[in-house]
Amino acid sequence: MSEKRAKEQPKPRKKNFKEQFEDEEALLVFRKHPIIMRKGLILASFGMLVGPLYTLVLTSVDKNNPPSLTFFFLSLLASFILACVLIFPWWVRWYFSVYIMTNKRFIQQTRSLLQVNVVDIGLDQIQMINYQVAGLEETVLRFGTIVVQTYVGDLVIKQVHHPDRVQGKMVHILRDLGIHHTTRPTQREETA
Repeated sequence: MSEKRAKEQPKPRKKNFKEQFEDEEALLVFRKHPIIMRKGLILASFGMLVGPLYTLVLTSVDKNNPPSLTFFFLSLLASFILACVLIFPWWVRWYFSVYIMTNKRFIQQTRSLLQVNVVDIGLDQIQMINYQVAGLEETVLRFGTIVVQTYVGDLVIKQVHHPDRVQGKMVHILRDLGIHHTTRPTQREETA
């Protein structure tokens, strides 16, 4: 009989993120454009040059006894490791900064190595969702800014990849859930 009860009980839903409620379903998950890692990428590029430049300096200093080919490849490997270490904090900041829209709320999780920020907005508090693509760089690389206007204030999400698509999906989710401003009662209807 206990086997029948075990079969009848629904399996718990798989959680897509740590703070997800049992009755909540993640409908949209997106990140910022990888362009936010550009400073880390430039820093890592300079890190990749350290080993080969060091080998070049040793070669030019003592032309009679240049470093071996093994030394060059080991310095190149050390440069690669240095580049990975230099870009790692930037990658963590990009990868672990996630925006999640569920059937109950909109969540902004911004994480870095030493900091965690979470913004949690109920979907019924959202008034408008707008996007902006400004400038040549944003137009060519297809990223921009999404502004989520709420009763409390604006949530500005910069450097979002394909902001037009993300904004469209967000608006469609709100409409499907019956939360879009066109489905809300007006003030006259509420006071009557």
